[in-house]
Amino acid sequence: MRYLALSCLVATITLAACSQFPELEEDAALGARDARYPELVPAESLRAQAPGARITDESQSALDARIARLRSRAARLKGTVVDGGTRARMSQGVRQP
Repeated sequence: MRYLALSCLVATITLAACSQFPELEEDAALGARDARYPELVPAESLRAQAPGARITDESQSALDARIARLRSRAARLKGTVVDGGTRARMSQGVRQP
C-alpha cells in the first residue's frame, strides 16, 4: 500500500513538473509595472480631512442597548452545551448490538 501511494505521488510530481509555467511579464502589462508610487502625506493632513465625532444622545442610547444585548448573549453562551444526562450516557461509551 505504501509503495502504491509513493509511486502515485512520484507520478503526480513528475507530471506537474512537465507543465509550462505562466509568464509573469504578461500579468504586469496592465500598467501596474509603470505606475508611480503614491505620494506620502503627513498624517496630520489626513486627520484634518476626517469628519468630526458624530455621537449623539440617540446613537449613544442605541450603542448602550447593543452592548446590553451582546453581554446578554455572551452570558447565555457561557453555559454548557451538553446536559448532565447526555454527558453520563456519553461517558459510558458506545455499546455494540
